[in-house]
Amino acid sequence: MIALVDCNNFYASCERVFRPDLKKQPIVVLSNNDGCIIARSNEAKAIGIRMGEPAYKRKEDFKKHNVHIFSTNFPLYGDMSNRVMSILRKNSKDIEIYSIDEAFLDCQDGNLKEYGVDIKKKVIQWTGIPVCVGIAETKVLAKLANHIAKKHTKSGVFILKEKQNILDVLKKTNVGEIWGIGSRSAKLLNNYGIYNAFELISLDESWIKRKLSVVGLRIVHELKGIKCFDLDNKRQIKKNICTSRSFGTPTSDYNHLSQAISTFAVRCSEKLRKQQSSASVIKIFIYTNPFNPRQKQYYGNITLQLDQATNDNQIMIHEALKGLKSIYKEGYIYKKAGVIVGNLIPNNQIQLNLFDNLNNRNKYKKISTIFDKINNSMGKDKIRIAVQGFDRKWQMKQEQLSPAYTTRIEEILTIKI
Repeated sequence: MIALVDCNNFYASCERVFRPDLKKQPIVVLSNNDGCIIARSNEAKAIGIRMGEPAYKRKEDFKKHNVHIFSTNFPLYGDMSNRVMSILRKNSKDIEIYSIDEAFLDCQDGNLKEYGVDIKKKVIQWTGIPVCVGIAETKVLAKLANHIAKKHTKSGVFILKEKQNILDVLKKTNVGEIWGIGSRSAKLLNNYGIYNAFELISLDESWIKRKLSVVGLRIVHELKGIKCFDLDNKRQIKKNICTSRSFGTPTSDYNHLSQAISTFAVRCSEKLRKQQSSASVIKIFIYTNPFNPRQKQYYGNITLQLDQATNDNQIMIHEALKGLKSIYKEGYIYKKAGVIVGNLIPNNQIQLNLFDNLNNRNKYKKISTIFDKINNSMGKDKIRIAVQGFDRKWQMKQEQLSPAYTTRIEEILTIKI
């Protein structure tokens, strides 16, 4: 049996852990630059606030219902996710971390209900994050079980095991709610008069394969209780890495752009070193605000082939700034910029260059290692390369940012007794 553990309203729950005064209060979390709503508490959902709405359109509702607003605090959310996942690892012999707030577990033998309740109690007690647990024979059925646990049970745990029970659930599940069935596939099925999961599994399998491909057929098999998707507990190595941001204040200043591009190049390098790989290609892009027709529009991008695959901060910055210089145009107000590194290869498979200066590369490697050590222990960008800048007027707007309660010692909670 497979369990899917899903954190409830994760971003909002993380904020509430350190603000117990917000219990039962409506909470929303905003996207980069405080633009759109990307997370809501149940109380905010009850008001009618929808996911993805621009925040400015809801100002009156926020004020009327005393909605508490937060900017995204990814260091906090990432650390809280790690804490939840560490608990789940201790309660399963095999785990697949599916997203920042979801994980599939290989269930232990014994009483499944007790197993689910025990996990739920541990996570809420040790982290303060509420979770729901769905248990079934396959991943797709576990997803459905988790949905029922979240929406239709008081315990927050639901086991989908008995055949008749499964069929009853499938008859009440719209095809668009099935994990892996996208909106386009759901629309196609609706056009053929197929509206629920039970009708889907009753179809001829050759027709399913022809219309929904092999993946669609595997999903149908999983709905029938035939396991097709095993738990994937291997760390996925990314094939491309992108770091980009919309600026809090649009800029036409080349120095601001060079600071941003340099910082993004360093972020990509850090991610490369974390997964022990190097990049052979780097792409730089800058563009204006496409939603402001009164401004001149420009999209500039360039892809550079590196002489040798690398994950070094200084080499990446040098190449990124070379690319920026070639695409930058004066007279435009830039809203967003980014760096993408690609053609990634493991560090132990780098092809050396006969004319390369190995002494410089070894020196740079030592410097990057020291950078990582200091920044990992003292906080991001405690030490940086000067070209990354210090005033950083281009940074994201985060007017409602909560403290980094668990990752910065100076922002840790102070409790008066």
